[in-house]
Amino acid sequence: MLDEHGLPGFTMEAVARRAGASKATLYRHWPTSGALMVDAMDATFEPFPVPDTGHVQTDVAQLLTAFVALLEETPFPRLLAAFIDAAERDPTLATLHADLTRRRREPILVALTRAREGGQLPSHLDPELATDLLTSPLFYRRFIAHQPIPPSLVNDVVARVLGAWR
Repeated sequence: MLDEHGLPGFTMEAVARRAGASKATLYRHWPTSGALMVDAMDATFEPFPVPDTGHVQTDVAQLLTAFVALLEETPFPRLLAAFIDAAERDPTLATLHADLTRRRREPILVALTRAREGGQLPSHLDPELATDLLTSPLFYRRFIAHQPIPPSLVNDVVARVLGAWR
C-alpha cells in the first residue's frame, strides 16, 4: 500500500479498508499510522540477520551486499525518501524514522562490535562511525548521485574502512 499510494495515502482509514478491519482494531495494535508504517516497512523489508563467518570483512560485506539489493531491487528507496521528507516536518515521524534507522544499522553494529570484542578489530574502533562510513557511499550513490552501485564498491568500501582502523 505504501508503494502504491505513498505516505499521504497511508492512513489508518485506508489501511483498515484494505485489510477489511476496523480502524479501532488497528489502533489497538498501533497508536498512530506512523507506527504502523514503520512496522509495515520492517515486515516488508525485514532486517538482515547478522552473519557470523568468523571473518568481520566477510560478515560486513554480506550485510552491505544485502543492503545494496534492498536499495536497487525493491521499492524501499522510494519509500525511505518519502519517509525522510515527511520526518523533516513531523516530530513523531522523525522519532519513528530514527527507530527504523537504528534497526537497519543494528546488524552492522553487532558484527563490528563482535569483531572488536573478539580481537579482529582494534579496541579503539568506533562501531557507530564505522557504520556511517560503510553505508554512506551506498546512500550517496543511490540517493544523491542517482547512479547504480557497482558490485565492486562493497568490497572496496569494507577493505578501506576497516583497513583504516588496523
